[in-house]
Amino acid sequence: MLVTQRSETMPHPLKWEFPGGKIKEGESVEESIKREIHEELGILIRAERLLPSVTHHYGSLPVRLIPMICKLMEGHVILAEHKAFRWIPLDELDEVDWLEADKGVVRILKEKL
Repeated sequence: MLVTQRSETMPHPLKWEFPGGKIKEGESVEESIKREIHEELGILIRAERLLPSVTHHYGSLPVRLIPMICKLMEGHVILAEHKAFRWIPLDELDEVDWLEADKGVVRILKEKL
């Protein structure tokens, strides 16, 4: 699994998360994840499998994560926003200092994979 660490200047600094971003109007989930991953990490991916979404509330702000299993197609990770990245096996997901919303994605991954 590819995970990224938020920088010191981002909200929730130094927490780890699954990379991604916001869906633009008119964009599909698959188009969005491919665009965001390329913008943030410089790699090309193929979206393979949609997982159940996760909603988390940061105070009064709801955040909906739409996790997707993807495959690296081309490139090497170049960080544009994050402090660090790691490739970690599924059985090490519990060892990461996750951003709160991403903990729900971890639960889904452990159930579905």
